[in-house]
Amino acid sequence: MNQAPSADLRTLAPESTRARLVIIALTGIVFFGVTVVIYLLPSRSGAGPSVLASLNAFLNAAATLCLLFGYWSIRTKRIVWHRRSMLSAFGLSSAFLVTYLLHHAQVGSVPFRGQGALRVAYFVLLVPHIVLAAAVVPLALLTIYRGWTSRLVLHKRIARVTLPIWLYVSVSGVLLYFMLYHSA
Repeated sequence: MNQAPSADLRTLAPESTRARLVIIALTGIVFFGVTVVIYLLPSRSGAGPSVLASLNAFLNAAATLCLLFGYWSIRTKRIVWHRRSMLSAFGLSSAFLVTYLLHHAQVGSVPFRGQGALRVAYFVLLVPHIVLAAAVVPLALLTIYRGWTSRLVLHKRIARVTLPIWLYVSVSGVLLYFMLYHSA
C-alpha cells in the first residue's frame, strides 16, 4: 500500500533548512543592528524624549492592541481578523525596531535617573524586557512562518509561548518609556 502521507504528518514536519536559515539570518541581522547601535556607537544622551522615543512607545502600544485583538479573534474563530491583526502587530513591531535603532543611533543609551524603589522597579522590568525582546525575534518569525504556511498544529503550539512573551515585551516597552522619560 503506497499511500501519500496525511496532511497532518506533513504539517508536523520540521521547517525546511531554507526556512530555518532565513529565520536565523533575520534574527542575526536584528541582533547585529541592536549590538552596533547600543554598544559601538557613542552615547550622546541628554534631554527628554525625542520624537522617535515617543514614536517607539506608540508603536509598542499599537502592537499590544493588535496582539490582544488577534488573540481575541482566534479565540472567537475569526481567522481572517486574527491573521490581519497578528501581521499588523508584526509590522508595527518591525517599524518599532527601525525607529528604535534610529533613536539609539542618534541619542545613544539614556541613563535612568530615578532613585529608590522606582529605580529598582525600572531594572526589575528592564532586565526581563531585554532578555525576552531577544527571544521574541526568532519566536515571532517562526510563529508567523508556521501560520503563513498553514502548519496550524505547530503554529498553535509555539504561539502559546510567543504571545505572552511578545505581550510582555510590548507592554514593558511602553512602561519603561514612561519610567525613563516621564517619572520624577
